[in-house]
Amino acid sequence: MLAVLSGSPLSAQVQTPAPPVVAGAKARWTMRYPGVGLLLCFGLMASAVVGAGDGGGKIVLTVHTADIGPTISRNIFGQFAEHLGRGIYDGIWVGPDSSIPNTRGIRNDVVAALKSLHVPNVRWPGGCFADEYHWRKGIGPASRRPATINANWGGVIEPNTFGTHEFMDFLEQIGSQAYVSVNVGSGSVQEAAEWLEYLTAPQPDTLAAERAANGHPAPYKVAFVGIGNENWGCGGAMSPEQYLGQLKIFTHYVRSYDAAQPLRRIAVGSDGGTSDYTDTIMKAWQNRVSNWDIDTVSVHYYTVGKWPPHYIATGFGEADYAAVLNEARRMEEVVRSEEAILDKYDSQKKIGLAVDEWGSWLASTPGTHPGFLEQQNSQRDALVAALGINIFVRHGDRVRMANIAQMINVLQAMILTSGSKMILTPTYHVYQMYVPFQDATSVPVSFDPGAYTYGDIQLPRVDAIAARDRNGKFWVAVTNIDPVRPASIELVTDAKHVTAASGQTLAAPHIDSVNTFDAPNTVGAKPIAAKVAGGKLGLTLAPASITVVGLE
Repeated sequence: MLAVLSGSPLSAQVQTPAPPVVAGAKARWTMRYPGVGLLLCFGLMASAVVGAGDGGGKIVLTVHTADIGPTISRNIFGQFAEHLGRGIYDGIWVGPDSSIPNTRGIRNDVVAALKSLHVPNVRWPGGCFADEYHWRKGIGPASRRPATINANWGGVIEPNTFGTHEFMDFLEQIGSQAYVSVNVGSGSVQEAAEWLEYLTAPQPDTLAAERAANGHPAPYKVAFVGIGNENWGCGGAMSPEQYLGQLKIFTHYVRSYDAAQPLRRIAVGSDGGTSDYTDTIMKAWQNRVSNWDIDTVSVHYYTVGKWPPHYIATGFGEADYAAVLNEARRMEEVVRSEEAILDKYDSQKKIGLAVDEWGSWLASTPGTHPGFLEQQNSQRDALVAALGINIFVRHGDRVRMANIAQMINVLQAMILTSGSKMILTPTYHVYQMYVPFQDATSVPVSFDPGAYTYGDIQLPRVDAIAARDRNGKFWVAVTNIDPVRPASIELVTDAKHVTAASGQTLAAPHIDSVNTFDAPNTVGAKPIAAKVAGGKLGLTLAPASITVVGLE
């Protein structure tokens, strides 16, 4: 059942009187963020209470450029493409005979849009679909590939016309790396091992010869392999001990045959609620005596609230706006909990954390197939994305990968398609604005966050990160979560050579504004410029907006 929401969407231009001061709302924060270039990203939250910067006062944010932190892995900007609804078919794949412009069956417009995001990796074929996927059904001539049933997502026909070669072609077209999930739930170790041999073997063995006969003589490069998916649930409902037994076997035999590119193995970890999988795996990893190993443990966390998904994607008021952002910020608790377990068994931080499913999971768009998980994508989703990325950056010494769910037409998508039409969502624009953060070096920032309160929900008003890019350039990204009032920011830096700033801001007429096929540019990034004087930069942030600025 969908939740009935009170109130109408708030205009970004509406002004309201400042509420009374809330005691204890102020707190001094110092945050650290990873990367390889000096960028700065702030998430600002405010709406119905005060704190520093409320009532027209400035929020002073200081960037401590001399104190650098860990690297912001570009892989936290990873994507996820599952055989689910219209994510693959209609989203990526239209077939070579389609009237929609394509290259070998893959949509040209989608490829061009994704290239602008510098997508570091794509997780495929699932998701729950992965543990029912048998790769041999997706190779060879399309006319000979069997049609199967997608039992997880709507019981629809899976034609298998998008398989291994099509996925690897797609990655080559967008310039990304492969994150392949092997079938642990209903597959075998032999099946998974042979898939990796088929993909990566450079020697002319039988599987490499079969790959060549199917059109690709050269071996493919596979960077990441997920050993199953959600094996605590749709991947077989295994106990932690059952999965650990499978993990040891699969990691022993699933390997890359390309010595130039070692395989990074990702184990199934927490469901975002309980951590028994993570604890069991890490304890065994610490005490391992047999020849098995992993590089990363996964965690899944969706901004969903109570199950089933009930927050509506459009037409919501501030109550749902605040509730969804509150759920999004709980990602920080989940990450901290997983970090504590990893730290207990791995003080040297050899094992990374992969948040390889995350994002907003809202009620499906009325009139669509409920098993296709289609939902609109509003300015609120853009803020969910910005807050999530900031959390991953803050914890960059452990979080080394993240894959938002999902890339096209499913859940918190980058892109929506309808026939030959394509639109970019507000979340897409966030990822495009954050490109400078990929492989940047973090530096700490300190500020008084203030507070945003709606009903019994209280959130920090400001959430900030900073980093430096490979060329030593500073960037600032700022998000004002207050859906009514602008926020005044004073950025202070000791980089005396900085004299100007330019970048983009993402604002919208309303908090529930979306892009549609009739109005594809309602929400989009607009260029901005500002002067810097005495090492200080002043910015006025529109309500519910995200801004990324490079300091010149």
